[in-house]
Amino acid sequence: LGMSPRDVMPTEAVRKGKVKFFNEEKGYGFITDNSTRDSIFVHINNINADELRENDRVTFEIEMGPKGPNAVNVKLA
Repeated sequence: LGMSPRDVMPTEAVRKGKVKFFNEEKGYGFITDNSTRDSIFVHINNINADELRENDRVTFEIEMGPKGPNAVNVKLA
């Protein structure tokens, strides 16, 4: 297994991912992290874009919330 820069620097703030699901009526969805394949919860208040759609490529940061990791500062990539 090769080491990527991400393995060496786990504190890298900006992540890349793809929108797996987003419900505009309810104001939340999930992003799949490109490197970890984890599903990260995203709330509409943490999006810096007009709208998110399934399969949009995004950049985001992770913040730990009461129920686990949340995507914040989400932008279209």
